[in-house]
Amino acid sequence: MAFGKCSVSVYGLGLVCAGLLLAQAGETYRARLSAVAADARTRPQLAGLGSATATLAGSKLSITGTFGGLVSPATTAQLHSATAAGIRGPVIADLTVSKSTNGTISGTVDLNPEQVEQLHKGGLYVQIQSEKAPEGVLWGWLLKEGK
Repeated sequence: MAFGKCSVSVYGLGLVCAGLLLAQAGETYRARLSAVAADARTRPQLAGLGSATATLAGSKLSITGTFGGLVSPATTAQLHSATAAGIRGPVIADLTVSKSTNGTISGTVDLNPEQVEQLHKGGLYVQIQSEKAPEGVLWGWLLKEGK
């Protein structure tokens, strides 16, 4: 009997199918998006919270999330890699973001092997910029679920 890409025999009891389904499910990562002031000058422009979930299937990372409470409307959202743990780094990809003080983020990114390794080590983060905080208003490091 066949179910999608899985074939089940009376003797196999679906073990092959279960393995394929787990592989398709991917690894799940979560981020808590919060305001982090770079200096005293930027502190008044920073407010808000959010969360993001990312699923890695092979080298494809799918990100969804929500945010709210920004002082000014969001303008962009991006996935970044860190130069070191907790240190901001370059943009990997742009994400889709609601141009509002409350909204959603989403996107799918094809990661290279180095970026997948960075993700496994907690070295990728989501950043949202706003009109009054173009250098970034909310940040959240993608950490493997259950850690």
